[in-house]
Amino acid sequence: MRRMDDPGLEDVDKAWRFLRRCYGGSLHFDEHIRPIDFVPAPDGQLVAPVMVAMLESVDVVLFVPDEEDGCMELMVSLEPLDESGPHGHLTDRWRIYHGDPPDVRWAFMSIDAARHEGLIIDGVGLMRPNPLAGIEAMVCREVNGQRRDVLRAATLRQREIELDEPCLVGVDPGGFDVRGAFGVHRVEATGTIADEHSALEALDQLATGCDPE
Repeated sequence: MRRMDDPGLEDVDKAWRFLRRCYGGSLHFDEHIRPIDFVPAPDGQLVAPVMVAMLESVDVVLFVPDEEDGCMELMVSLEPLDESGPHGHLTDRWRIYHGDPPDVRWAFMSIDAARHEGLIIDGVGLMRPNPLAGIEAMVCREVNGQRRDVLRAATLRQREIELDEPCLVGVDPGGFDVRGAFGVHRVEATGTIADEHSALEALDQLATGCDPE
């Protein structure tokens, strides 16, 4: 089986986009299997509420299904995340995406490697830092405050999902994370989002299907 170590390769980019469309899966640890929801951290790791047994396990595998494109298998390493520590704000980020957590402990999940479409992909290519992390909250406030109709139209046009009260909860170079009443949906940009201006332009384009003038 071919091993993909270059995070710039097309296969790795496709795998990253697959992972960004997903917000939950099943965690396999020891002989146990449990459902788990996660969010991306600014450094590219995943953040999730976890059981103590998950933190104590050596071999942990996360299976991430996508409703359209099959499944990805991720070999992950868990590191405790202190909710009262310097990264505690990431637990609030999780709540913005998913609501109340099922467990009281938290963890970073670092991706060691992944299996996707018959390829083994190095985890480095999947843990991409978000260069928009510094403006993400500002873009979300702008869209949720002034452009909610545009967000609704973009989600309907691309995903064919009509959300009464869509809420933008995340932005990265590849697209938007949109929370609805029954979960979070990925709306992918047609190009690369580089800043606040291009984020709003990309959303307008997704809503109308027209390139911005």
